[in-house]
Amino acid sequence: MTAENRPNRAVEAVLPEDLELTPQPQPVETPPPEAMPADAAEDRGALAFLKVFKHRNYRLFFSGQLVSLMGTWITNVTQGWLVYSLTHSPLLLGVTTFAAAVPVFFFSVFGGALSDRFDKRRSLLVTQTLACVQSALLAVLTLTHWITVWEIVALALFQGFINAFDVPIRQSMTLEMVGRDDLRDAISLNSMMFNLARVIGPTVGGILIALVGPGVCFSIDALSYGAVIVSLYLMRFVPRPPTKHAAPLRAVKEGILYAWRKREIRAALTLVAMCSAFGAAYLSLLPAFARDVLHQGSEGLGFLYTGVGAGAFLGAYALARVPDRHLFTTPVMAALSFGVSLILFSQSHWFGLSLVLLMPAAFSLMLLGGSANSIIQLVSRDDMRGRVVALYAMAFLGMVPWGSLILGWVAEHFGTSRAVAMGGCVCILAAALAWYDRKSEHLKLKAAE
Repeated sequence: MTAENRPNRAVEAVLPEDLELTPQPQPVETPPPEAMPADAAEDRGALAFLKVFKHRNYRLFFSGQLVSLMGTWITNVTQGWLVYSLTHSPLLLGVTTFAAAVPVFFFSVFGGALSDRFDKRRSLLVTQTLACVQSALLAVLTLTHWITVWEIVALALFQGFINAFDVPIRQSMTLEMVGRDDLRDAISLNSMMFNLARVIGPTVGGILIALVGPGVCFSIDALSYGAVIVSLYLMRFVPRPPTKHAAPLRAVKEGILYAWRKREIRAALTLVAMCSAFGAAYLSLLPAFARDVLHQGSEGLGFLYTGVGAGAFLGAYALARVPDRHLFTTPVMAALSFGVSLILFSQSHWFGLSLVLLMPAAFSLMLLGGSANSIIQLVSRDDMRGRVVALYAMAFLGMVPWGSLILGWVAEHFGTSRAVAMGGCVCILAAALAWYDRKSEHLKLKAAE
């Protein structure tokens, strides 16, 4: 029995005696990227990842999701601007982000369990329809001038519950659309699509806020969901044979224990959680940073979000070019780069320089999240992938609200620049701890030999 497959006796010692993992057929696992031949690892041309478009279902998914994400990013910049315009409070910006993301922290594991149990396409049709309704309600309340910050927070909470189920289902469906061989390239393309929308959407949103107001922006988002709903209706999958599933709570426990016992998954989730909680939360402070530090209006905020999107898009492209043998070290280096970039950004008071500094920060965060996601999906068993991806969603998205509350409080009392710098310092610390853990594990393996 290899070290990778050997049970963790320390963990098993504290488990209840009646808790056993539900028996599942053991698929043949792909060797980790570190073990792949050097020539295969290096054979990644500049546009090799585009081969995933040979899959019809993925082409439909990509086109529909791209349109929908444009609307989502228009809403993201509009919602942040509206909250700050109504309250002038960085803390309430953090509260809104907290409301939108905290359900992901608590409920995404259940979304992952459902993903492993039910038809993913039909489940996504339900979540995307509910998201359309949420955006429509936000539009109606804003256009009728009934909107207050508390309605925004309540609807953000509703969207968070939707995302808790939508994200793990959508992420784990990628394998069914493209297969294991094209999985990593599909993850890279998904990230590029997300960030292409992030480049275009906020710029358009910032201009639309000034021209037609927030209500129209929310209406555009509601309409954009039609594209992804139609694409889901047109997809066709080969029905999977029925399999035995554990009860939901038991399935969640199995997923958590499986992730804990796999060192690669455990290390990736820990690093992502720390950087998301204190680093990625800088996005919730951008409206306050734009107005109070850089003295910009909605158009300037839109350009800042565009800079974030451009950097993240390049990070997603870089992920597709990372050699397989370097995949497992990429998250650590990306976390270090992310922390340094945030500290430099926090010290800038000139709009042009701030826009430039946002790009390496976003580049690094996307490289961190994308490489960790690739590692997690590649080393996970097929029957556990949905639950493990749900834990990734909890770490990458669900930790953001806690950091947003903390950094929002710091910004309220000590200034936005200090809050962002604090987040950067935590990311550097997380990278150092991850590097030390990796070196320690390497020394243990050498000693065991």
